[in-house]
Amino acid sequence: MYEIEAAAARLGRGRGPFAVDAERASGFRYSNRAYLIQIRRAGSGTVLIDPVSHGRDPLEALRPVAEVLGSDEWILHSADQDLPCLAEVGMRPPALYDTELAGRLAGFERVNLATMVERLLGFGLAKGHGAADWSKRPLPADWLNYAALDVELLIELRQAIAEVLAGQGKTDWAAQEFDHLRHAGSKDPGAVVRPDRWRRTSGIHRVRDQRGLAAVRELWLTRDRIAQRRDIAPRRILPDSAIIDAALANPTTVEELVALPVFGGRNQRRSAATWLAALDAARQNKNPPVDAEPPNGPPPPARWSRRKPEAAARLEAARAALSEVSERVHVPTENLVSPDLVRRLCWDWEAAPDPFEAVEAFLRAGQARPWQRELVDPVLARALQAPEGTD
Repeated sequence: MYEIEAAAARLGRGRGPFAVDAERASGFRYSNRAYLIQIRRAGSGTVLIDPVSHGRDPLEALRPVAEVLGSDEWILHSADQDLPCLAEVGMRPPALYDTELAGRLAGFERVNLATMVERLLGFGLAKGHGAADWSKRPLPADWLNYAALDVELLIELRQAIAEVLAGQGKTDWAAQEFDHLRHAGSKDPGAVVRPDRWRRTSGIHRVRDQRGLAAVRELWLTRDRIAQRRDIAPRRILPDSAIIDAALANPTTVEELVALPVFGGRNQRRSAATWLAALDAARQNKNPPVDAEPPNGPPPPARWSRRKPEAAARLEAARAALSEVSERVHVPTENLVSPDLVRRLCWDWEAAPDPFEAVEAFLRAGQARPWQRELVDPVLARALQAPEGTD
């Protein structure tokens, strides 16, 4: 791997766009930070940068590379996965090309990197370490070789998929998508924190009372604090299944707690007092969480026919209309317009003198891109007119 200053100098001597990738330690670490950054540029070759072992503030340490990267377009595959962790160390693209998203817009059924490289360039990519613990040091040589392959052919892949999109008349569509993705993906990754994340605990549907929900919340929050402090993935501290089991069993002593699955293991026995304290806090809490999650948008569509049948009819009509557009232009419906935006539109819809203008205003406010609105505004406006039998 390159020293940061040497990497910046080498990349600065190259020309054209940068092929960029990053490896994280998802499933191993609490943070979503980059543990390896791979960059390739014509005239420079490939450089691998360790962004964590320099012992300095990452923003300052990586500034020389970030400045060079600010001089030309970045090419990434699945950019939404890597842009946040790169923004965290001060690296933000002045322009962006996402080959994975380009493949979706081109109508490719399979858009993983290896498949697209083989289809468009005729080369096979060795895989095998994508789910590895990239926080490990030192990184094995075969891991580094694997990581380098992720940017080896990105520049050529960008050229090939761009030609496909040009032949389909979708170059401008792609440009709008990449610009939207660039602005969304380069925001501060810590700026938006979803409230009540504990409600996403797997198996929480089994907990049906406020006392149990309070236990889930306290155990989840305790686990999260420990995981954040130790920088370990929360489920490696305590699996979701153990949280649910404890919430349902409601143990009041260490002996009762360690009799439960998982808690009887050596590691959990050492932490038994911590988990029992969380359960005690839940029992003493005079403001347990409400049974239902605070509403954030419409309910799941499966409930619409009972709660708001006219909205269910609108959603069915909208989905059918979008499916026809998808087949015509060979773009997945979820890339034509955000499914969440469509659900909100159908749920909140009120008859308007000009349905087209109402749809246009709603989608524009929801950050749908111009190419999307041009395609879907008219079909959604027609679909949202009261279907027969719902008046």
